Amino acid sequence: MPRNHEIDYKIFGEEMQAVEVELDPTETVIAESGSFMYMENGVEMATVFGDGSGQTDSFFGKIMTAGKRLLTGESLFMTTYTNHSHNKQRVAFAAPYAGKIVPLDLAQLNGKVICQKDSFLCAAKGVQIGIEFQRKLGTGLFGGEGFIMQKLEGDGMAFVHAGGYVLERELGPGEMLRVDTGCIVAFTESIDYDIQFVKGLRNMVFGGEGLFFAVLRGPGKVWLQSLPVSRLAAKIISYGVGPRKEEGSVLGGFGDLLDGR
Repeated sequence: MPRNHEIDYKIFGEEMQAVEVELDPTETVIAESGSFMYMENGVEMATVFGDGSGQTDSFFGKIMTAGKRLLTGESLFMTTYTNHSHNKQRVAFAAPYAGKIVPLDLAQLNGKVICQKDSFLCAAKGVQIGIEFQRKLGTGLFGGEGFIMQKLEGDGMAFVHAGGYVLERELGPGEMLRVDTGCIVAFTESIDYDIQFVKGLRNMVFGGEGLFFAVLRGPGKVWLQSLPVSRLAAKIISYGVGPRKEEGSVLGGFGDLLDGR
């Protein structure tokens, strides 16, 4: 019998998406602070200490879950949205930047998914949001996400957000995929995650892709993003400082005048 609240949902949008969750009476959805978009009459918001899963009622247990969230760079608090009316009501959450919202049915994924630290958006009440330590030293030091990643456990629905297009791959036993460390969104527990040096001195120095690949080995499922937020931020910063590339060295400041700058 499912331990988590069973919620229905609908995802809207293309590049900038939002997920609308339909709550039956007394049902609850938990979400990260800052993701709220709107809620219908009868839905009430509450801020809770820890991960909001309701799996522990003791003060020490709540301190532990809050501490785990702090280690992954998230707030100590979560926000819950509960339908206190006698009818179905809806609450919606928006993606923080351009990309896709990925629904994860944990009941169909052996009850556990490991994901980027900042990818979690919302989930049915009962889903536990914890931390996953990378056991291999190389993975922890050079894996882009450090020793700590986020894990989602339970048998309900959870939603994560990724940048750009999301590619879902099912890896067979022993099948290997080399991935840019920033392009990993999530993977199932059965996936073996490791780090590999880029081969060739020229590739390391001039390749522009960093020194390491993430190596994912099956069996299991992985979700990859085409535009990590770090790559997007770096691109925006590169256009915001220094001379603009499209003006070249000939126009220089004259190009700024023509463009009204």
